[in-house]
Amino acid sequence: MGKTFSFVAGTVIGAAAGAIIGILVAPRSGAETRAMAADMANDAWDNARDMYEQGAEQARSALNDFGPMVDAKTDELRAKVDLARERMDQLRETLNEAVSGGTIHPAMDVQVEFASDDAAQADAAPEA
Repeated sequence: MGKTFSFVAGTVIGAAAGAIIGILVAPRSGAETRAMAADMANDAWDNARDMYEQGAEQARSALNDFGPMVDAKTDELRAKVDLARERMDQLRETLNEAVSGGTIHPAMDVQVEFASDDAAQADAAPEA
């Protein structure tokens, strides 16, 4: 940060010194130079204000476009969540009917088989 600060400080000091020397050796009178400097400052101010207004308008426009897009995505996500909930309810009802009908017994019909590493590798290897 020290080098950057030194560079910026040197640039600012150099610009100020150049402006002072330019005013001192200017071929115009003081009144003409001040009028010209005032005109340049007014032009710079007007340009800055115009750029600010243009940027503010673009930001407002982007914000106005962003709101409906977020609302649309939110509605889409809500619809997907509702669909998933409905599907889960259907699956829950089907499972409850199967359990109450005696078709399946929870946790009794589930069989977990453990395969040894050798058997898993044999299953994965293609047969010749």
